[in-house]
Amino acid sequence: MNSHPQIISLENVPMVENGDDLALVIRKSLDNQGIKLQEDDVVCIAQKIVSKAENRLINLAEVTPSQEAIELANETEKDPRLVELILRESDEIMRKKPGVLIVRHRLGIVGANAGIDQSNIDHQGGEHALLLPENPDTSAQNLRSALGNHYKVNLGVLITDSHNRPWRLGTIGSAIGSAGLKVLDDHRGGTDLYGRELKVTLINRADAIAAIATLYMGETIEKIPVVIFRGNTMSSDKDSAQMINRPLDEDLFR
Repeated sequence: MNSHPQIISLENVPMVENGDDLALVIRKSLDNQGIKLQEDDVVCIAQKIVSKAENRLINLAEVTPSQEAIELANETEKDPRLVELILRESDEIMRKKPGVLIVRHRLGIVGANAGIDQSNIDHQGGEHALLLPENPDTSAQNLRSALGNHYKVNLGVLITDSHNRPWRLGTIGSAIGSAGLKVLDDHRGGTDLYGRELKVTLINRADAIAAIATLYMGETIEKIPVVIFRGNTMSSDKDSAQMINRPLDEDLFR
């Protein structure tokens, strides 16, 4: 395991549209920049371009809000069409107040607006909203297979998104989809430097890498939706981002 990881930003990635072959888009951008993926590289990909490629862009003019959505929109001062999409994507409303709607997404992720975003998308032809991928772990696995087969290397792929955290200001990159990467490094049962038993140390490698990648991607006008994390990684064919979600019976704030 390389103790000195390298971060490579993939620049000049073209704007991704509905239905694009995302693996091909990434391959062409890698070729244009003279980059070849190497064994155990982790390809970090912004959720937004994954969602676009998977036709998750919704025209709000085509959304008819339910009565529940209309009432909730009045409470939260949000567009009822957007609230309708949030309800469709969510299993539970966690908190609500004017301007804020926190839900548990059907993927198990807790956050604002079910991860639905309206920034950095084309609103020609009316207002649009971008949903999270249907199954980000499957998206990551498909991209891992396509890129790994092309470059004939074993890769990790992370689908990253920006999340807020309770009692902390600002957003941070998190992994919502993962393939080929050990996402949780369990040190419970081991010992620290002084021989004391570690009882709760569970390192979230996927989120740590996603946070680093998001710093290089930026979140406004940088146009860097892909970052390669090279070195200091641990591979796994079994782990997925779903493993990161805390079980409901461990939620102390319900």
